[in-house]
Amino acid sequence: MNIQQLFGLAGKRALITGSSKGIGFALGRGLGHAGAKVVLNGRSADTLEAACAALASQGITATFQTFDVTSPDAVRAGVDAIEQGQGPIDILINNAGMQFRAPLDEFPDDAWSTLMRTNLDSVFNVGKAVARHMIGRRQGKIINICSVQTALARPGIAPYAASKGAVANLTKGMCTDWARHGLQVNGLAPGYFETELTDALVKDETFSAWLANRTPAGRWGKVDELVGAAVFLASPSASFVNGHILYVDGGITASL
Repeated sequence: MNIQQLFGLAGKRALITGSSKGIGFALGRGLGHAGAKVVLNGRSADTLEAACAALASQGITATFQTFDVTSPDAVRAGVDAIEQGQGPIDILINNAGMQFRAPLDEFPDDAWSTLMRTNLDSVFNVGKAVARHMIGRRQGKIINICSVQTALARPGIAPYAASKGAVANLTKGMCTDWARHGLQVNGLAPGYFETELTDALVKDETFSAWLANRTPAGRWGKVDELVGAAVFLASPSASFVNGHILYVDGGITASL
C-alpha cells in the first residue's frame, strides 16, 4: 500500500452519532475529506439536513438518519435502514453524549440516568447493532469517543467521568469480543476543545487561565485537531490497533 491507500477512506461509509454540530460534525467533515461517504445522526431532521447541506457544499457525500441512540429498538431500525437503503456501514463513530454539572451529593437521580443512557448505553446500543452487520462481513472500524475524563475527574462532573471511564472499558470489551471477527474497536479521547457545548467555559477567563496553566500545550484544542486521529483509527493503517484509547489532549493526561 502507498501512503494514500494507508490513510484513505475512499469507498467507505461512516456513521457518526450526535453529528449535527461540534466534534461529531467536525469528524464527519474530516472523514468526508478523506473520501468517506458520511451518514450523520441525531434527533432533529431539520438540523441534520442543514449539516448535510454544509458538507455537500464542500464536496462531501453526506446523508442523515434520524434516530434516538438511547432507544435499542430505534437504533436497530435506523442501522438496518442505512444498511438496506444506502449500503454497508464500514466505520462507526459513537460520538453522542451530554454533560450535566452538579455536586455529587446533590446530583439528581434522573440526571444520572439520562447521562448514562446518553453517554454509555448509546455506545452499547449502536455498537452492537452495527457490529452485527460488520461481523458478517469480517471487517469494520468502531471508534468510541471517550474523554480526558476517562482518566481524570473534576469537581461537579463525577457521573460524566464515570460514564466516560465505562466507555473506555466497554471499548476494550468490544475489542476482546469482536477483534477475532476482523473488527478494530478503539477509543478517541479529546481533552478540552472549543465547541458550542464548552462556549461558556471558553469565555470564563478564570477557567481558561486554569486550563492554559494545567495543559502543557497551554491552550484549548480546536476541533479540527481531532480529525487526523479519527482518520488514522478509521483507516487501513490502524489494522492492528485494537482496544486502544488515543488521547488528543495537549498533554493534560501526561502532566501533574
